[in-house]
Amino acid sequence: MKVSLSILTIDYANVEKSLSNIIDDIDYVHMDVMDGVFVPNISFGYSFIASLRKLTNKTFDTHLMIMHPQNYIEQFANAGSNYITFHVEADCDVMETIKLIKKNGCKAGLSIKPNTPVSEIEKYLPYLDMVLVMSVEPGFGGQKFMMDAVDKCKELKCLREENNYNYLINIDGGINNITGAYVKDYVDLAVSGSYVLNAVNPVENLEKLKNL
Repeated sequence: MKVSLSILTIDYANVEKSLSNIIDDIDYVHMDVMDGVFVPNISFGYSFIASLRKLTNKTFDTHLMIMHPQNYIEQFANAGSNYITFHVEADCDVMETIKLIKKNGCKAGLSIKPNTPVSEIEKYLPYLDMVLVMSVEPGFGGQKFMMDAVDKCKELKCLREENNYNYLINIDGGINNITGAYVKDYVDLAVSGSYVLNAVNPVENLEKLKNL
């Protein structure tokens, strides 16, 4: 299982220093973009991602928790995103937004909230490069893992195998060495933020996840 490090809880005044000891060991950098409308919080935008891109060549996994993702795809692509993931619950034409992401040279991901079943995105699976299962309500870090997400990951893996699809299965929310063990057989990567960044020894906790 690869790890996508969420920087939502990072010290924004010392981003480079905070990442310096761990950046070589992570697989992806997960960007939680919030607009204060789709979720009740605001984080950062494409200018911050562009500035972070100057620090590393790691894969940027940009997660748009915004109401109208279709209006900002080009900006987030130009900022250096490799994957752009948006929510099926957002106010947009899902298929057209997937096409727009790919047109701008990025890989397309689709995310589902805890109360959204996999069936809601099943028709889009052939066109996706990533599916992101939320195991907490999107918008805030440090929440408790929701066990229902495990069954969604299992279902997505079965659908991928049965239909020879190519999407990565990603999970986001409350991931640590305990909850990561529940999903490690069904996901390709997992997003972790607080468990790693807020640890006394971030590298040690990161290795615990990667070696589950």
